[in-house]
Amino acid sequence: MCEFNIILDGATVFSDVIYVKVDGNTVTAKNIMGEAKEYKDVKITEVNVTTTRLVLETNKF
Repeated sequence: MCEFNIILDGATVFSDVIYVKVDGNTVTAKNIMGEAKEYKDVKITEVNVTTTRLVLETNKF
């Protein structure tokens, strides 16, 4: 199985992520333990299966 690390603005903020949903400017992620975190005003800029990285950046308005 492939679990991702979420990187937000250069820092790892969540690990072992198996589910991600985008709803507008909000990204919701769940890890293998069922814990969920929500990131507002962000966008996904990279998904890399090889390095198991899912990179988020804060939207700059």
